[in-house]
Amino acid sequence: IACNVDMTARCRFCRAPERAPTYIRTISGVIDKPRQAKFKIGQIVKHRIHPFRGVVFDVDPTFANTDEWYEAIPAELRPSKDQPFYHLFAENEVTEYIAYVSEQNLLPDTSGDPIRHPQVDEVFDRDDNGGYRVKRTGLH
Repeated sequence: IACNVDMTARCRFCRAPERAPTYIRTISGVIDKPRQAKFKIGQIVKHRIHPFRGVVFDVDPTFANTDEWYEAIPAELRPSKDQPFYHLFAENEVTEYIAYVSEQNLLPDTSGDPIRHPQVDEVFDRDDNGGYRVKRTGLH
């Protein structure tokens, strides 16, 4: 699979290559639209196996990290690359960090608790429903 992506741009939070939503040209030449993302920017999610949660701040339509990162996942746990991957301001009981997680490993977090990651306030405002919305900027 090859895609039309400028890999020089990097996410300002986790430094992973950014990918604009794009159509993917397969080896057969067919153009496929990436799958619709299940979770939205600002939505609070939790990992289905590991004890952490976070707020989505970016979505890649398909895997867009390094092969080294992917190969570090045990083979029996490796997710498919052909699904949305989410950048999260994440937290566990001990610390806050940036996480990159496949859609298959995420569930909605319905606890209503805020995310304590220090970068959340740079990007989001808390909404009336306990979720987050991207801060408005002075765009014209």
